[in-house]
Amino acid sequence: MENWLEIDSVQLKLGDRTILNNIYLQTKTGEVTGVLGRNGCGKSCLLKLIFGEIQTNEKSVRINGETLYEDNRNPDDMKMLPQFNFLPKHIKVIQAFKFFDLDFAEFCSLFSEFSEWPRFRIKELSGGNVRIIETYLIVKSKTKFCLLDEPFTHLSPQNARTFMDIINQEKDNKGFIITDQMYEYITEISDSLYLIKEGVSYKIEAIDKLREHGYLR
Repeated sequence: MENWLEIDSVQLKLGDRTILNNIYLQTKTGEVTGVLGRNGCGKSCLLKLIFGEIQTNEKSVRINGETLYEDNRNPDDMKMLPQFNFLPKHIKVIQAFKFFDLDFAEFCSLFSEFSEWPRFRIKELSGGNVRIIETYLIVKSKTKFCLLDEPFTHLSPQNARTFMDIINQEKDNKGFIITDQMYEYITEISDSLYLIKEGVSYKIEAIDKLREHGYLR
């Protein structure tokens, strides 16, 4: 089944400062939507607004035409990878996979070093290894849409490529919205691309448009 996620009329102010102004973007099953923008432009805020973590009365978030409100959200509709670690530090690695109902052995077939650590607690792993686990759990989770906030920034090039392959496989079952400062990965993996500049979203049809908007030199 194809699902659609649409976001429009988003406005967010912090004090007198307008962070987001009349933002629009969309994604659907089978599609990766990339969101680019300079540091502090509001990319993370936008993902949090879509996910429902930040509240504002001025937004419209719809799945298959049905508006999402805070009281009608289904955890199976959307999962989000935040910038910072979210797994409780006291749980064991294998428990995280059980919670997400995912196969730890399948994960280890891609990241073999983790096969020795199923009983390790999250706090015993490096921040980079925790990021690999968390990114995998969200990307592979059973959901209609994944929101990924900087999934590539803290990964080695090899692991970033592995996750790009996983995302390309998983998009057969879900849609993705991804933002990251590693813009080369975003432009490569995205089926559609938006740039946030001065609080406004622009649909980017060609890389040259990123230069015209001053995002790339």
